[in-house]
Amino acid sequence: MSAVPAPPAAASTSGANLLLWVAVPYICLAVFVVGHVWRYRQDQFGWTSRTSQLLEHRWLRWGSPLFHLGAFMVIAGHVVGLAVPDTWTEAVGITEHAYHTTAVWAGSVAGVAMVTGLGMLCARRLLTRSIRLGTDRSDKLLFPLLSATVLLGISATAAHNVFGAGYDYRSTVSVWFRGLFVLQPQPEAIAGAPLLFQLHALTACLLFAAWPFTRLVHVWSAPIGYLARPYLVYRRRATPASAPTAAGRPRSASGSRRAA
Repeated sequence: MSAVPAPPAAASTSGANLLLWVAVPYICLAVFVVGHVWRYRQDQFGWTSRTSQLLEHRWLRWGSPLFHLGAFMVIAGHVVGLAVPDTWTEAVGITEHAYHTTAVWAGSVAGVAMVTGLGMLCARRLLTRSIRLGTDRSDKLLFPLLSATVLLGISATAAHNVFGAGYDYRSTVSVWFRGLFVLQPQPEAIAGAPLLFQLHALTACLLFAAWPFTRLVHVWSAPIGYLARPYLVYRRRATPASAPTAAGRPRSASGSRRAA
């Protein structure tokens, strides 16, 4: 008896899964790697965040620390949640309940800090004319894409794990993520995930593809050397005590500070 062919709808769904969860991630990862090599070879002088602190610093003073601190916490949470299997955390005595409780609330705090900081940075760029005029095309791509990725991640966590019944992404999204790096992709693992998690994963892939062509490259140039750099010594250059001033009285010995 001959085998019954698969329905066209199933074949179409399988093809869409291969495109979205295998082809797109690998293309984005390839662009991420090749783009960084090209950027480093062709644009080392542009390998910077192009700070605008001199143009405006009040919003930057609060927005930048909030965004970066939140981003570090979010990245650390993603590394543990996506790259570390649940069997490993259970092996060191961390139960699934304890892990999810910590991940949800710590991730919520980190997400709120990151969204608040990013909102302040975006508002600063839109409302300050000098900064808005200095915004280039890469920033116009980066800020909406980064905002969409962050907001989708926050929405997925809030909808399913804070106010919802709970969703164990470590059994689906994490399995798909790890499979990409061991060259054993499992698109079916994420195909059944909630839509918000899928959209968050897709925008994250696009963000990685855009990474080498935006100011995000400054992440790889963190000033670690500053931690071991010797202190800058400042001293006052005293003026002669007998030097007369315009009023005919001696000038005090205090002078301007100057780096030694």
